[in-house]
Amino acid sequence: MLSLSKKVCLLGDFAVGKTSLVRRFVYDLFEDKYLSTIGVKVSRKVVAVPKDGATIELTIMLWDLADSKEFDSIRVSYLRGTAGAVAVCDLTRPSTIDGLYKYSRDLRAINPGAHLILAANKTDLTDQQAVTAAQIETAALEIKAPFYLTSARTGENVDEVFRYMARLLVTSAAA
Repeated sequence: MLSLSKKVCLLGDFAVGKTSLVRRFVYDLFEDKYLSTIGVKVSRKVVAVPKDGATIELTIMLWDLADSKEFDSIRVSYLRGTAGAVAVCDLTRPSTIDGLYKYSRDLRAINPGAHLILAANKTDLTDQQAVTAAQIETAALEIKAPFYLTSARTGENVDEVFRYMARLLVTSAAA
């Protein structure tokens, strides 16, 4: 069995749910209390991805990057060598969509070939949603990324985001 290892960064404003999405995908857990990420936290998960009648064992190294003004200056170094990124916004905070443009620009400036997926998080908070489907579709088109509506709390579409990223990474990997 062929095995690969790829770096995937999570990008987004503070409290959009980056850490929660990683925890849900890697450990199938959700924690209600907010824990701010300081610097970067790296998690890993091995997934089996079919390719050309074979199965590729892909180790996804998930880099959960903090978002703060102080961290802006060193984000570039963390983006080096990334094969993909998940840009996360919060459906209850329209201002988090603005950050998507900055993160996608940073990513593409450093690594133009990196895959990008948009995760619009917190679908479970239906009574607090302040972002429309049209706004998400527009942002996804502008940053040239497919999008998923996710909930780290319920697990909605979390596996789908990361498994789609895994397929993209394996498909684009040299044979």
